[in-house]
Amino acid sequence: MSALVTAVSSNGTYSFTKPNRASITLLAGLGVEGDVHAGVTVKHRSRVAQDPTQPNLRQVHLIHEELFDEVRVAGFEVAPGELGENVTTRGIDLLGLPVGTLLHLGAEAVVEVTGLRNPCLQIDHFQDGLLKQVVGRDELGNVVRRAGIMSVVKAGGVVRPGDSVKVELPEGPHRPLDRV
Repeated sequence: MSALVTAVSSNGTYSFTKPNRASITLLAGLGVEGDVHAGVTVKHRSRVAQDPTQPNLRQVHLIHEELFDEVRVAGFEVAPGELGENVTTRGIDLLGLPVGTLLHLGAEAVVEVTGLRNPCLQIDHFQDGLLKQVVGRDELGNVVRRAGIMSVVKAGGVVRPGDSVKVELPEGPHRPLDRV
């Protein structure tokens, strides 16, 4: 199975979920056109409160659709866009990618992976108990985040459901993803 974009979502106002769209346009150095999190500097409210001049390493949020299958087994129903992601994928291990990986989305758009999404309590406000499904601990007690990855836009372009996702790994040594 090849890697595909299964849904694209954006929202021009602050809201936990993002409605699905027929397409989104990625803008180099900014993010998703018209999305509340687009910009050169941080847009996430808690990060703006800390330091509004920080670079925005969270321009585009991607989640693997397989996560929705996994949480469904635990009794949760989650659909694309409902966890606030911009791009939902299938057929790619997003969480296993190293920092600096380039993802070619469709014909033109390219995003560079910056790190893991740090899930917050809003996930439990969406569905009580869901946070424990997307963040936990491994056998050594290390925090494991599974709510997708963050990226910045390197090359703009239109992204649609059904577009292919091509992975371009950075030259080694590879750095594992950490929260951004």
